Amino acid sequence: MLFAHDTEVALRGAAALVNTAATLPTDHDDLITVDDLDAFVREWGWTGSRTGDRGELDAVRALRPRLRALWTVDTDEAVTIVNELLAEAGALPQLVRHDGWAWHLHATPPEAPLATRMAVEAAMAMVDVIRADELDRLRVCAADDCEDVVVDLSRNRSKRYCDGTCGNRANVAAYRARRAGTP
Repeated sequence: MLFAHDTEVALRGAAALVNTAATLPTDHDDLITVDDLDAFVREWGWTGSRTGDRGELDAVRALRPRLRALWTVDTDEAVTIVNELLAEAGALPQLVRHDGWAWHLHATPPEAPLATRMAVEAAMAMVDVIRADELDRLRVCAADDCEDVVVDLSRNRSKRYCDGTCGNRANVAAYRARRAGTP
């Protein structure tokens, strides 16, 4: 394990949140309704208070571009973004244990707005990534027709494609190209 479990979960969750946004004309936005947000929150196990209204949805949607930037900027810019997210939330890291999780860090109270908790969770995970000088593990999918972000937690740093079908499509295309080139 490269990072603590909660850091890896937070990185994957941040990537999943970023990837709900439509970045290409052929994409669709996966967070259109409050029900979509409810499903995302359930899938990723977010705890704490919720308003369950359009304002909460809009705040979470507005967070996505700020988090996406963390996958495309250099270390100095990433530090600036992380520090801004933490400062805006008045983050105060504390060790907590709940819902079957071992001790881990939270930096917002459970009654903080969902978007604030999401921002701080991602920022706290990025603190670990930056301190470990592992920012190169965050990248954009290598497929020509995909802009989803990728968290590469593989031992050999070999993950190039998102968790969608991009890797399979690239492998099939490479196979067909090899077959077409053989007599």
